[in-house]
Amino acid sequence: MSQNINNGLALETIKIISNDNQSSNLWEPVKGDETFKLLDHLKFPPKDRETLEEESRAVLAHCVPPSTHEGKETGLVIGYIQSGKTTSFTTVAALASDNDYRLIIVITGITTNLFNQSSNRLEKDLRIKNRTDRKWQFLSNPKARADIKQRIANAIQKKTSLPGIGKPTVLITVMKQRTHLNNLIKLLSELPLNGVPTLIIDDEADQASLNNLVNKGKESPTYKRILKIKSLLSHHSFLQYTATPQAPLLINIIDVLSPNFAALLTPGPAYTGGKIFFEGDFRLIRRIRESEVPSKDQQLTEPPDSLLQAMQIYFLGAAAGLKCGAQGNRSMMVHPSKETMQHANYDRWVRDIQQLWSQIFQLDKSDYDRKDLVNMFRDAYNDLSATVQDLASFDDLLEYLPHAISDTIVTMVNAAGGKTPQPDWEQNYSHILVGGEVLNRGYTIEGLTVSYMPRSKGVGNADTIQQRARWFGYKADYLGYCRVYLTDEQQEIYKKYVNSEEAVRRKLREIAVSGKSLNEWRRAFPLPPGLRPTRHDVIDREYNRHNYSHEWFEQQWPHASFEAVEINRVIVKQVISDLSPYFKVEAGITEMQNHLVASGIDLTSVYEELLTKFQITEHDESYNYDALLQQIDDYLQRPERKVNKCTVYLMSGGRQRRRSIDEEGKIPFVFQGPTRGKTGERYQGDSKFYSQDEVTIQIHIINISKDDKVITENVPTIAVRLPEEMSESWIIQTDRKASKKFARPNWE
Repeated sequence: MSQNINNGLALETIKIISNDNQSSNLWEPVKGDETFKLLDHLKFPPKDRETLEEESRAVLAHCVPPSTHEGKETGLVIGYIQSGKTTSFTTVAALASDNDYRLIIVITGITTNLFNQSSNRLEKDLRIKNRTDRKWQFLSNPKARADIKQRIANAIQKKTSLPGIGKPTVLITVMKQRTHLNNLIKLLSELPLNGVPTLIIDDEADQASLNNLVNKGKESPTYKRILKIKSLLSHHSFLQYTATPQAPLLINIIDVLSPNFAALLTPGPAYTGGKIFFEGDFRLIRRIRESEVPSKDQQLTEPPDSLLQAMQIYFLGAAAGLKCGAQGNRSMMVHPSKETMQHANYDRWVRDIQQLWSQIFQLDKSDYDRKDLVNMFRDAYNDLSATVQDLASFDDLLEYLPHAISDTIVTMVNAAGGKTPQPDWEQNYSHILVGGEVLNRGYTIEGLTVSYMPRSKGVGNADTIQQRARWFGYKADYLGYCRVYLTDEQQEIYKKYVNSEEAVRRKLREIAVSGKSLNEWRRAFPLPPGLRPTRHDVIDREYNRHNYSHEWFEQQWPHASFEAVEINRVIVKQVISDLSPYFKVEAGITEMQNHLVASGIDLTSVYEELLTKFQITEHDESYNYDALLQQIDDYLQRPERKVNKCTVYLMSGGRQRRRSIDEEGKIPFVFQGPTRGKTGERYQGDSKFYSQDEVTIQIHIINISKDDKVITENVPTIAVRLPEEMSESWIIQTDRKASKKFARPNWE
C-alpha cells in the first residue's frame, strides 16, 4: 500500500485465486453419446458449442455425484432474458443421462401454453419422436397408472450393459399446477426411488415455486408440493433456472430452496440484451409521451400517434421481409396493461388501423388520402433506414407494403374469451400480438421486431419489469428492424437495471471462482430508486437502501467490539503513516477544527488497505458498510470508470475528540455540527468536508464517554462519501424479520 499511496498512482492489481477448494469438492461429468448427438443436432457454431458444453458440465459438476448413494443439492442457474435457458437445461439433462442419472424431472410453465412450449422444445431437441434407440422414457404430466409405474421402474432398475439393451433415462415434464404436481407426487411415492440419481430442473424458478406465505408462517401450495417432491428423492439435485434471480437470492438462506451455488450462462454472440438496447445512443428506443399512456385518470379515446408510428415501422419491416423471401417470422408486441379491457381497446385500434390502411392502399395512386399515408410511411422509412444497412428503396418496399399490412394476423393473447389463443407461427409470416401478463415471463415471440409498451412500472418489482423485455433475444441478424416504444420512466428503469443485472452477475461470478458457498455472500446489489427487487411476499428478511453519493456512511457503534477497536488502531496508524507526507492543513476556527487532508490518492490502494480491512461489527452498521464496499467495488470493476482517486481527511489532525453515548450505547452524532467563533467566523460542520470529484474518507479518533466519564479512549472511526459519478442506489439484506409494513405491496 505504501508505494501505491505515496506515488498517488493507480497500479494494476492482478489477483490469483486458487480453485483448489472448489475443484476438490466437485466431480467431473463425462460427455457421452447423448450430449454429442444433442450438440450435433443444435448445429451451433464451434465457439458457441464449446461454451454450451463447458457451462453444462460446470452446472452438473456442482450436483450430487451419481456414484454416491444419497445427497441433496440446490443451485441457481442464471441466464439473460430470452437467452437460451431451455437449451442449457436440455444440454444439462443430456449430460446427466450420459453420467447415469436415471431420473430427470423438469418443472415448467404455470400456463398450458408455456408448459407446452418448454415440453415440446425438450422433446424436439432430444429427438425423442425421431429415434429408435429408446434412450429416453419421456412422460408429460404423468399420472400414477400401473403401466406408467412399470415403465419408470423398469427403466431406473435396468443395470445391464448388453449390446442392444441400454439403460434408458426417465424424463418427466410437469406443469406448475396443483393437479399435475399432485399426480407426480402420487406417482413418485409409489416407485422404488431410494438412491436413484435424480435431477430436478425448475424452469422460471423465481415464479410460483417460492413460498409466498412465508411472512404468515405458512407454506404456499406450489412450494409445499415441491418440498414434497424433494422429500421423496433421497438422491437429487435441484437446479433453479431464471433470468431474474432476485427472489431466490433474497429468500432466507435456511429455506430449502435457497441455492448453495450459482452458475452463469453466457449468451451467444448473436444475443441482443439490455446493453445493446439501453447503453450507447439508444437508436432503437422510441418515446411514448405520458399523455399517451392510459390510466384511470386518463382515458384514451383514439389510438395515440406513437402507436401509429410503431405500426408503420413494423409494417415496413414486414414488407422488407416479404421482399427478401419471408424466412421465419416477423412480429410486433403491444403490451399496454395487465387489464384485459385495455387489451381490447388496443386490439380494436390495431385492427381498425390495419383495415383503414389496407383500404387506403387500394385507392388510386392520385388519391389525396393515399398520398398522405404514403408520406407518413416515407417518414417511417427514413427512421428505419438509419439502422438497417442495405434497406431496399422506399419505392420497392411500397409494392410489398399493402400485402404486409393485409396479411398480418392480429391476435389478442389473453384468456378473456376462454383458452388463450396462440399464433400459428408456421402458417403465417407476420403477426401483431396484443396482451399483458401472458406476454411476460417465458413467452417466446418469434421474430419480434417492434415492441410497444405504454404502461407504468406498477408496484415496481424489478424482476417482473425485466421479464417484460421480450424484445431481448437472438436478434443480431435483424436488429436494425427493431424498435422499442417506452415511456420516459420505463426507459430510465431499464437503463439503470442493466447496471444492476451486471453487478449481480459480477458478484456471483466472483463467488463461483472463489469456490465459496453462495450462503457466505451477504446479499447486496444495486437497484434503481423506486424499484423493489421482487415481490415482498416471498421475503421474510428486510433490506436497507442506500446511495452513499447522496449521504454519508458514518459509524455510531465504533466501540462495539474491543477486538475490532484494537485491529482498527493498527490499520489506521499505518494509513496515517503512509499518508503523512501528503497531508496539508485545512484550517478551522479552533485547533480542534484544523484538519489534515490528502487529495489525489490512489482509490484502489485505500480501498484495499483501509476500507476492506476496517472492522465494523455492529449488525446494522456492518450491513450498511458491506453495501458501501460493494458499491465501491462494483464501480472499480467497470472499465469505463472515471473516479480513480480519493481524498482522506484526518479530522482534528488526529487529536482525540470526545463523544458521548446515549442510553442505547450508541453515539448520536460523530460529526461536529456548524458553529460560530467568538469573532463571528463560521465553521461549516464536519459533514461539509468532502470532495465533489473523489471518494472521501474521514478518519476520526474519538474518546467514548458515558455520564461525563471516558470509558474507552483512542477509538478509530471512519465516515465515507462517494462522488456523484459513483451514484448508485443499493439494497442490502438484513437479518431483521420482515414487518407487516415491509410486506405490503406498496412498501416503497
